[in-house]
Amino acid sequence: MTSADAIKVMKQEVGKAAADRVKSNSIVGLGTGSTTAYAIEYIGDRLSKGEITNIVGVPTSFQAEVLAKKYGIPLTTLDAIDHIDVAIDGADEVDPQKNLIKGGGAAHTREKVVDALANEFIVVVDGGKLTDKLGSTFLLPVEVIPMAITPVMNALTKLGGKPELRMGIKKAGPVVTDQGNLVVDVKFDSIDNPKELEKTINNIPGVLENGLFVGVADVVLVGEVINGKPTVREM
Repeated sequence: MTSADAIKVMKQEVGKAAADRVKSNSIVGLGTGSTTAYAIEYIGDRLSKGEITNIVGVPTSFQAEVLAKKYGIPLTTLDAIDHIDVAIDGADEVDPQKNLIKGGGAAHTREKVVDALANEFIVVVDGGKLTDKLGSTFLLPVEVIPMAITPVMNALTKLGGKPELRMGIKKAGPVVTDQGNLVVDVKFDSIDNPKELEKTINNIPGVLENGLFVGVADVVLVGEVINGKPTVREM
């Protein structure tokens, strides 16, 4: 097995481990990203085999919605439900306290709404996402309404950050979120108090939401390739 194959199988195994925790008669938050995509696939697989029944999903992005339809998972909206039993989502960084940075896929606003509502939030990551301190390897995404981009970037600079507007790949111009907003990625030399920074940034006028998820995750499933073999452990 090549290293690329092992990484793919490891992501599949983490997604499967999360999907295996979904029980019948559940409302499930469906996250965004490559590892979560496998969880959505396996939930659909379990539904089609009759291992679980009466599942409805709440997608956090257009990507999650498309995958859920592809794998036969019925969907609902937050207007039609009063709770979410379990949410499964990825992360870009995870610290030892299970705090997260999310937003690599520019879906962190909808993800935070869904993940925070869930009775249980399961995070699926590969071992490379673990860090001693948030912001060490990944920039902090901030979703901003377009008219406020300059004042928000100025405010983020005053907080000690180095903000950059996220630009599209294979697209001229900036990344646009599912809500029609823009994403600013911010480099902080050190995020010493994620909880306070999350609140401070969200209080900047024009900011919709940022990628710090503090005290939201309940379970973190970590996939790793050890001696060429994919493994999954709970953090």
